[in-house]
Amino acid sequence: MAKKSVVARNLKRIRMAEKYAEKRAALKEAGDYEALQKLPRNSSPSRVRNRCNLTGRGRGVYRKFGLCRNVFRQLALQGKIPGIRKASW
Repeated sequence: MAKKSVVARNLKRIRMAEKYAEKRAALKEAGDYEALQKLPRNSSPSRVRNRCNLTGRGRGVYRKFGLCRNVFRQLALQGKIPGIRKASW
């Protein structure tokens, strides 16, 4: 389980990236890189980290499900993820 502060910081970055998305796109289109640099650092979408929706883990996260590998495996074995089952051949 990730710290609540780390998860909250990431949520703040997500909100800020959405807020400045249009402005950043317009500045990039105009080629005004000096004004782009003056925007807040966390407004860049590349600073947002993919995190597990249940635990907040930042590594090994499947984008399609929004879950880290550990939680994904547990839920899949319990049959709580539709369409997923353990492979056997």
